[in-house]
Amino acid sequence: MTSVLPIGFEIGSMVVLVGILLVDLLLIVRKPHAPSMREASLWVGFYVALALAFAGCIFLLGDVQHGTEFLAGWLTEYSLSIDNLFVFVLILAAFKVPTAYQQRALMVGIVLALIFRGVFILLGAALIERFIWIFFIFGAWLIWTAWQQVKPGGEETAGDSWLIRQVKKVMPITDDYDGGKMRTMVDGKRMWTPFILVFVSLGTTDLLFALDSIPAIFGITQSPFIVFTANVFALMGLRQLYFLLGGLLERLEYLKYGIAFILAFIGVKLVFHALHENELPFINGGEHVTWVPDISTITSLLVILGAMTIATVASLIKANREAKAKGEHLHLGAAEMHEDA
Repeated sequence: MTSVLPIGFEIGSMVVLVGILLVDLLLIVRKPHAPSMREASLWVGFYVALALAFAGCIFLLGDVQHGTEFLAGWLTEYSLSIDNLFVFVLILAAFKVPTAYQQRALMVGIVLALIFRGVFILLGAALIERFIWIFFIFGAWLIWTAWQQVKPGGEETAGDSWLIRQVKKVMPITDDYDGGKMRTMVDGKRMWTPFILVFVSLGTTDLLFALDSIPAIFGITQSPFIVFTANVFALMGLRQLYFLLGGLLERLEYLKYGIAFILAFIGVKLVFHALHENELPFINGGEHVTWVPDISTITSLLVILGAMTIATVASLIKANREAKAKGEHLHLGAAEMHEDA
């Protein structure tokens, strides 16, 4: 798809976004702390407002198609980033990262995510331009990933993965943290602190999520600029969202089903698109398959919004019912004890 956005806007947007990320990073390095609810709320609100303002600029400077693609892509990547946040919570808990330095660990995770996604965006754009049939592979991968999201079965804990065990074998690592340092001295010997394990774990997680998120957004738009900016805006404010949501993440039990539905939907959309543009000789004699539906970006946006809304509301309703039932049970137990007395 040929971009209708001014080149100056694209370059300026990239410079501003990188600048904001650098300022955010410097603030963490100079003043590591756990933000208050008010601070986290203000930052998350700022980044969401910034994303919506950016979408407005695309509508004004570009067209409705590009603006809608950005909104759908941003929401998709934001939902996947929240899923990523669940794993970040497990990693930070598994390695017992001090609260004051959790922001630093999260920012490293976000920077690594941006790097991996940037690489995959370039590779994905190059592959799509040359081999349209790559959408068959992207689609199948997303459908398989959706199944992995919801299938029953335990997963390996973050602190005891195969990769972490190998790192421990080859690198001398202390049992305790030394502030926010990566390396420290123990009995005159230079050793790594557990932060190295945290960063390795965050990096591998980011790599796996990039394999899911990039095919997902390429199912919505093939504009590398929109793909990259949607990813940047989805990751901006993620560390503040971590502190803002807190225990709420554990209450969003059905969120994984909403995300799985979105991935499966986009996977099917990619397969349909590949069939529309088909050039493979063993499918329909190498001719385009025109009878499959062409899912519009507006439809995708509505499906994404609907899936996330239903999953979030259903999760909160269940959590409230369970809390109410638990409260009634405790009240009944206290009443019985009073009667016995």
